Amino acid sequence: MDTLKKFELMEKIVRELEDLQHSQQAIIQKIGKIEVDNIELGDQRLEKDLPDMHQRVSDNLDNIKELLDAFANKTEKFGDKNKVDALKEQQALNNANRK
Repeated sequence: MDTLKKFELMEKIVRELEDLQHSQQAIIQKIGKIEVDNIELGDQRLEKDLPDMHQRVSDNLDNIKELLDAFANKTEKFGDKNKVDALKEQQALNNANRK
């Protein structure tokens, strides 16, 4: 795999991890809404299970954030080390000259 394609794939993975992070945040919000609604309803099963569910999703979110931060940093360093901006410019010039 050439350098530019590898960098683009790494950027795609960063975006997917960001999307995963947003999805987990939405799940936490939904669980919180159900917990609030259940205050009025008082269902014992929901009262028992939702806090554990909330904690597990929160733990997953923490793991995703750590992974995202580490991989985004790795991607940025890879881009800097391999002068990806210059490679993109050269690719654009090559494409323009072919036309």
